[in-house]
Amino acid sequence: MRVAELPCAPLPETDAHVALSLLDGGSFIGELNKLHAGVTNGKFRMYNWAFYIAHKGRHILWDLGLDEDRSCYTPWVNQFMLDIANHVGPRKSIVQQLNERGVTASQIDTVLFSHAHWDHSRPIRDEFPNATAYFGPGTREACSPGHMANPSLQWDGRFFDPEKATERWDELDGAWVPFGPFEKAMDYFGDGSFWIMQAPGHMAGNLCAAARLESGEWVLLGSDCCHSRELLDGKHEISQFCVPGLGKMSLHSDITAAKSTIGRIRVLEKDFGFHVALAHDAAWMKEGNDDVLMSLLDDHMRKAARERVKNDQIP
Repeated sequence: MRVAELPCAPLPETDAHVALSLLDGGSFIGELNKLHAGVTNGKFRMYNWAFYIAHKGRHILWDLGLDEDRSCYTPWVNQFMLDIANHVGPRKSIVQQLNERGVTASQIDTVLFSHAHWDHSRPIRDEFPNATAYFGPGTREACSPGHMANPSLQWDGRFFDPEKATERWDELDGAWVPFGPFEKAMDYFGDGSFWIMQAPGHMAGNLCAAARLESGEWVLLGSDCCHSRELLDGKHEISQFCVPGLGKMSLHSDITAAKSTIGRIRVLEKDFGFHVALAHDAAWMKEGNDDVLMSLLDDHMRKAARERVKNDQIP
């Protein structure tokens, strides 16, 4: 879908803003041919970014990234993903990174998961005891009952088992209205400072979000709406690849819908001046030329960007 074909609602007029900072969520080894169609396979370090959002006494996380404790993951993830991906957690845990910002784990009241995949979501009650997790609409139907009912399922029954769930969570439920090119968006705080958008294509319940900074600039938390800057720029198409015993697959459950969502993100970037931070993209960090996105980094991550991330090393 071309940018010009997308209808657009006006963005809200507001002076409200959130405080937003990037958190290192670890990394794993990705394969280029699973991201980009028609490329020779090559392995690379795929970073996992999470975000901390503060607004009027609220303390919120957007995704969690990875943890090296395998008990955080289902048997399916342990068997089919972790050994292959060779995942590593961040040098400093999410809790440590928050502490350095003057925030304790007990102050986190909400964890917003962009979607239910293993490299973004995991149980939170032990780490963030006062928080409630939220997923996008459609997640419950797609992911229930999860692994406790059937160990061969990848989805985490600690969230999704209707009888045995241990996590406090829900689906986002509110007024969904247009926001720019997105048809369904929620004004999360009610003052126009932070919007959560339904972003179909990657999996059921997939979300992205728009955060307005004090400077008036907007940052788009793109999560897994696409997996690289090259896909967003149209330099590559979404890959479809064969998995023995499973046939042709893609990182997106609905490629047509994913392409439409990518087109909407392009509109926000090109027509509305948004700064796009995808969950796995480090191109802007390596280049260091987007001052708005670079302002989301603390001193540790600024140094890591200069010395390690640009060389595909662990931050």
